[in-house]
Amino acid sequence: MINRLDFIGVPSQDAERSRSFYIDTLGLRPDEHSRFEAWIGETCFGIWEPEKFGMPFAAQKNAHPALHVDDVAAARAELEAKGVEFTGDVLDTGVCHMAFFTDPDGNDLMLHHRYAPRD
Repeated sequence: MINRLDFIGVPSQDAERSRSFYIDTLGLRPDEHSRFEAWIGETCFGIWEPEKFGMPFAAQKNAHPALHVDDVAAARAELEAKGVEFTGDVLDTGVCHMAFFTDPDGNDLMLHHRYAPRD
């Protein structure tokens, strides 16, 4: 029945600020047709302002999109140099490395790299 993920909704109180964060800070690919969509591979991050649709804003918590990087520590250092603040140290689960942070609206995100085989 469900055969793909169309997009991940990113709630924001300032869509321009969020666009700048996702494109300029994180390096996502801007969409050529929609100002408030940005891409990681085939996954679209759609920025929207709930209050403009009569809904209350609420940051997305505890459902961290896992943003793949080849080296979590190096990517974290690069983002910290751009002013991104992380929560805690790089976590090693025994199969992957993760580092947790938020966007300017408080939406949870993580850097992720799985180093163990999936078998």
